[in-house]
Amino acid sequence: MKFLGTSWSIDIPKTSSFVKVTALALFSLALLILFTRYSTTYFFLPFSSDAAVSVNASSSAVVVPSPSPPPPPNIILTPPSPSPVVETTGLLDEDGIMTDNFTVGDSSDLRLPEDFGNSSYLRGASERERVGGGARARLSVESYKVCDQRMVNYVPCLDRTSAIAKMSSSEKGEKYERHCAAEGKGLNCLVPRPKGYRRPILWPRSRDEVWFDNIPHMRLVEYKAGQNLISVKKDKFVFPSDGLQFIHGADKYLDQISAMVPDIAFGYNTRVALDIGCGVASFGAFLMQRNVTTLSIATKDIHENQIQFALERGVPAMVAVFATHRMLFPTQAFDLIHCSRCKVNFTCDDGILLLEVDRLLRAGGYFVWAAQPVFKHEEILQEQWKEIEDLASSICWKLVKKEGYIAIWQKPMNNSCYHSRDNAVHPPLCESNDDPDDVWYVGLKSCITQLPSNGYGANVSKWPARLHQPPDRLQSIKHDASLSRKELFHAESKYWNEIIDSYVRVFLWKEYNLRNVMDMRAGFGGFAAALHDLQIDCWVINVVPVNGFNTLPILYDRGLIGVMHDWCEPFDTYPRTYDLLHASGLFSIEKNRKKCNMSTIMLEMDRMLRPGGHVYIRDTVHVINELDEIATAMGWMNVQNDVGEGPNTSWRILRSEKHF
Repeated sequence: MKFLGTSWSIDIPKTSSFVKVTALALFSLALLILFTRYSTTYFFLPFSSDAAVSVNASSSAVVVPSPSPPPPPNIILTPPSPSPVVETTGLLDEDGIMTDNFTVGDSSDLRLPEDFGNSSYLRGASERERVGGGARARLSVESYKVCDQRMVNYVPCLDRTSAIAKMSSSEKGEKYERHCAAEGKGLNCLVPRPKGYRRPILWPRSRDEVWFDNIPHMRLVEYKAGQNLISVKKDKFVFPSDGLQFIHGADKYLDQISAMVPDIAFGYNTRVALDIGCGVASFGAFLMQRNVTTLSIATKDIHENQIQFALERGVPAMVAVFATHRMLFPTQAFDLIHCSRCKVNFTCDDGILLLEVDRLLRAGGYFVWAAQPVFKHEEILQEQWKEIEDLASSICWKLVKKEGYIAIWQKPMNNSCYHSRDNAVHPPLCESNDDPDDVWYVGLKSCITQLPSNGYGANVSKWPARLHQPPDRLQSIKHDASLSRKELFHAESKYWNEIIDSYVRVFLWKEYNLRNVMDMRAGFGGFAAALHDLQIDCWVINVVPVNGFNTLPILYDRGLIGVMHDWCEPFDTYPRTYDLLHASGLFSIEKNRKKCNMSTIMLEMDRMLRPGGHVYIRDTVHVINELDEIATAMGWMNVQNDVGEGPNTSWRILRSEKHF
């Protein structure tokens, strides 16, 4: 027998009985040492190698958990095609089963959370890749340079002036749409922060004021002068609730809508809303206290930074434009769609923009329009009112209430009105082969999106029950699950709830003061649901990658918000807008696509992440080691942790923090 760490050996009896007794003794000794030195508080999940992190809550040492119960048959939540299993030390085998066939190692791989600030450890976190028990040379990544200071608010696919200048026409708003750089020509540096940048003011105070130095731009203040929408007070921007958009205040405005149509029932019947041309997103900001998540959208135009202001306030928002392409949301996504002085010409081009609103609006949902044509009697404005009234009627919307400067329409619950129209009536119904959930670079269509004959999407539960009740549309999405989809839905929810619970307790997530969160590969939305259940006061934008199954309809039916995106391209948001970026299994899938580059995605993550913000990536060991190198080259502070089943699995967690 050869003792580890020595160069000498001793011959001892090699009978099977002696070997078993010796193994049992070593095993008992190892357990005794672990139990006497460390408290054994740890967290694990009921299935999948991608389980909760194993960390000792009292001593902060990473420990190996007891084996988890086997998964329900055929449930597979981890990404396909993981890299080969990494051979390492531990008490669990590759299937998560306790074994007496193990190697006794040292404690050099125990990583303590207090090491987060130790730069020597951070740099050495992936010094070696444990493959076959040996070490191999790591990928060397040079440090990235900081971009020119003029790129401080750079939005890659929306700021390409050269591409926009070559356009022959932009009558329909094409110049405000995505124009991404060619492959290999994208961002290759770190977007700088403004001089004097400070940690953002925390929610809910941020609803009413943000630091001037974080968005040092006066154009919107000057353009909206006299509207009491936004103003400067000493070293802050302030956002009054009683500007021209809401004369008597945002709360009174919401009360008026509720009184006009009680069935809207904010926070019960209405959970998810869309605010078009949102300004600085005060409509969505004040709806949050009524349990409504509102996605605020606006164009990156002459108003410049209105979406940046919204995100700095801690309100869900993204840059988007009604122009020539479908919005990146599924059909029947929103319970209510709102437009107050949004300056969108809904009746142009045979009403193609209102038809897109109709596609996005849930069956039985409401469209709220607050504009001058509703109440002013000038001839030109009355003509505009007649046009939108006729168009709404032709697509079977019912004018439920008109009061003051607000008009509210309701979309039908089924197709009966559509089918009772004369065949010559315009706009026509869309062809049966049109997929209304196909949205990535898909052009707008001058037709009415038919509702499912089975009522899917129309009969969602009330909030908050809908968050955990499997929606009917779960049965209609494309998916390769061999198990009951309802079981898969519940399994994913339980899976993420236990993981996030361990993060909250071990990594002290409530001390992060999270507000703006992105899940970069959302699945059914279990991650976002867990944050809600564990009372983390934040909102989550759930991203569904284009190269996976389209689960966006499920997310919206649950009362969550999300968007379709291709991570080989930049995301349409401003720099420094998210407190936490979460990615589970994303990189091991994206790296297999020829046009995708892991460093490009990581640079985009750095652009979106606030200074002092956090990144949690769960992926294969090989991928995590590569990402560790890239993150270090970007100046992030990094720590690797085992997943809940211990170091014997092929998955790890990379926790990173962006330097403030």
